Amino acid sequence: MMTFDEVKKFFANDIFAVDTTGIEILQADENGVRCSLKTDKRHENATGHVMGGAIFTLADFTFAIASNLGGVPTVTLSSSITYLSSPKGDTLFSEIKLLKDGRRACFYEISITDNLGNKVASVTSTGMRTGS
Repeated sequence: MMTFDEVKKFFANDIFAVDTTGIEILQADENGVRCSLKTDKRHENATGHVMGGAIFTLADFTFAIASNLGGVPTVTLSSSITYLSSPKGDTLFSEIKLLKDGRRACFYEISITDNLGNKVASVTSTGMRTGS
């Protein structure tokens, strides 16, 4: 399993999530993965709300970290997002829960909340192991 510093170094190469979007890794270990995104004007859609794509990117990045912690390359096979409410706060948080970890596939559930405690989205993602 990668250390927290190794995770941060490896995923710093995800330019879209880290540099363009501004996602920060808060935790990445055997107890879970947690990330955050401080939203600003660049994350807003035409109506002034946080764009769904920014919320999904946070969930997808969290999944990428969790599913690759063990060192076996894993990619997203499918993912589904349900938007529950618009964020009211200015920071989004993601937390992930492993549902099943198989030899070739893994299944996770990601919760997105804001810094005021509002539930923003629920995501389920299935990963496929591409290496052994």
